[in-house]
Amino acid sequence: MLPKINRLTKKKDFDAVFKRGETIKNDFLVCKSMGNHLPEGRFGFIVSKKVSSKATQRNKIKRRLRDAAFYELKNLKKPADVVIIALPQINKKEFLEIQAAIAKFFKKI
Repeated sequence: MLPKINRLTKKKDFDAVFKRGETIKNDFLVCKSMGNHLPEGRFGFIVSKKVSSKATQRNKIKRRLRDAAFYELKNLKKPADVVIIALPQINKKEFLEIQAAIAKFFKKI
């Protein structure tokens, strides 16, 4: 589970990342990141109804994304605010594919 200090929770934090962050994209995820001045990196996840109309499926995807981010947290070189947005193709992906994509994102950040 992702610790509370590593979560983006406020709308103004999400808005700041969308406004000033850099974008990295692959076929099933979009990653927006912006450096922060905190000692820890923070993460937010967005899974819209375009991905799945069922809340249980969207929550399952968010849990997978959080878990993958938790395992790759130590590979983040500098603290940053990161928002990961799921695209509809993520429904067909396995956890290891999601984890590999997030690992690539963290190397680029």
